[in-house]
Amino acid sequence: MIKRIFIVLLLTVVVLGSIFGFKFYQIQLANSQIKPPPPAVVAAATVKPEQWSSSLTAVGSFIAVAGVNVSNEVVGKVKALHFYSGQTVKAGQLLVELDADTDHAELLGLQAELQLAKARLQRSEKMIQKKYVSQADYDESKAQQEQAAAAVNAKRTRIDKKMIRAPFAGELGIREVNLGQFLSEGTSIVSLQQLAPIYLDFSLPERHINQLAKNQVITATIQSYPDRIFTGKIVALNPYVTQDTRSLKVRAKLNNADKLLRPGMFAQIQIESGNASAVLTLPDTAISYNPYGNSVFLIEKHEHGLTVQSRQVVTGQSREGRVEIVSGLQAGDRVVSAGQVKLRNGMPVTIDTQPAPGERESAQ
Repeated sequence: MIKRIFIVLLLTVVVLGSIFGFKFYQIQLANSQIKPPPPAVVAAATVKPEQWSSSLTAVGSFIAVAGVNVSNEVVGKVKALHFYSGQTVKAGQLLVELDADTDHAELLGLQAELQLAKARLQRSEKMIQKKYVSQADYDESKAQQEQAAAAVNAKRTRIDKKMIRAPFAGELGIREVNLGQFLSEGTSIVSLQQLAPIYLDFSLPERHINQLAKNQVITATIQSYPDRIFTGKIVALNPYVTQDTRSLKVRAKLNNADKLLRPGMFAQIQIESGNASAVLTLPDTAISYNPYGNSVFLIEKHEHGLTVQSRQVVTGQSREGRVEIVSGLQAGDRVVSAGQVKLRNGMPVTIDTQPAPGERESAQ
């Protein structure tokens, strides 16, 4: 009985082993027929030696050479508007006229009083020569005439102040008042900015003072026009260093003839300050910036094709879409410049020979 049970168990094990062995063979055969995934397609860039002149970098803001919010000195109701938003105006051009009808009427009364005072003074001058009036009476007539003249001048000045004019030539902003609106003193009417030329203010650490001088050339780039480089010259340096930041404020002037630069814009600034030196560079798209350090994917050639390996690099200055490589790579090394997100160490890759947007180079 026991022998029979043993034989049955043995046969069961043999049958099950055969079944599992056959299934394992099928799985292995299926796996051998599955093709590995194709290599990732990436763009490549080569580490290049370049000559870069020694320079300082900073960030700054554009400031109008002349810029104000045009406002009224005296109260009054807007009688007429002589400008439109965005208009280019000349110095002294009439912008707003406040109601001055009452002032004109009062001016006529004051002018009449002035004429009367003048007539009285003339009579007093004749009579004092003949001793018909005292010196005190003559002095009083003269003082009344001067007071009347001062009152007329004051009224004319008030009327003139109700004719609000552009203090200098420039470009107007958006109108902030309406026809018929009553304006209290100092109401902002419109912004007036002189755009050409324009100032660019920035600060540099005090250790760079010996590298700065008036008439030194600077270049600026802005986000609005990333492909444009704007050139200017340093026109002023503060005579003191700010204690809180230990920095020196610097002002440059740019022509801005096309008026692309506007007050308040942010700029990246570069100041040439020495002789050129050899540096290794890469497109900035090739660098993966991380809190724990910057890295690139280095392309390595093997017997069966190309693979990538992550490599830590130390970067330096950036210029016109390229980054200085201080250490971690050598001239001639090829790295991935587009498509890094899908990569892992040791992955096979294929170089895309077609150009792509950004700082991307074709494989050689």
